Amino acid sequence: MLRARLLRDQVPNFDEYPFSLPAFRGLDTIVFHPAVTFLIGENGIGKSTLLEAIAVGWGLNPEGGSRNFNFATRASHSSLHRLLRLARGVRRPRDSYFLRAESFFNVATEIERLDSEPAFGPSIIGAYGGRSLHEMSHGESFLALVTHRFRGGGLYILDEPEAALSPIRQMALLVRIHQLASEGAQFIIATHSPLLMAYPGAIILLLEEKADIRSIAYEETAHFRVTRDFLRDPAKSLAIVFEAHAEEEGDNY
Repeated sequence: MLRARLLRDQVPNFDEYPFSLPAFRGLDTIVFHPAVTFLIGENGIGKSTLLEAIAVGWGLNPEGGSRNFNFATRASHSSLHRLLRLARGVRRPRDSYFLRAESFFNVATEIERLDSEPAFGPSIIGAYGGRSLHEMSHGESFLALVTHRFRGGGLYILDEPEAALSPIRQMALLVRIHQLASEGAQFIIATHSPLLMAYPGAIILLLEEKADIRSIAYEETAHFRVTRDFLRDPAKSLAIVFEAHAEEEGDNY
């Protein structure tokens, strides 16, 4: 079971980035589910920064990929990984990968660059299904990665994998996650998708302002409640939102 612990006594200043992010003010130790853990919370709370630190601490490339990738389009990752200690049980993952939705294009470009160089081994793209990721849609390339590259017994860190996926493709992703989890793979996923976080048996960890990271039931998440209420009566939900916005605009005059 993977654990992440922040060395709080070594944090230089909780008023400076990244430690000033709401998620880290009360962060101590996180114990991840052996199969699937979801990190949820509002934009800017620190989900992606935390995932990035876990990935870098595990030896993965900050922009995405496996331990064999070491390219850097822009060195923008935070220093959080230096004070985040990862601990794992006796069984180490046979594979690991960091999928970062916003920079997967760069991973695809790096694969093409590496495959263009002389090599004696098989092509890298062969492990992704054999077709250039740039010749697919963003969503298709995500599924190609998960379908062909991921395998049982691995550790997979996914940052908003739903970003390019339709609802049907999100369901396909869940099917593949379920298959791999049954083969011993572990997933840590930051998401806003109520479809993904419905995965049965997963731990959902809520990151929020001025509060410690805590486990929350699926039905208690804002993602579930807002989606449920909207689908029950879209017209009413939109009318409430539009009216609230109009009142806010009026207050600005």
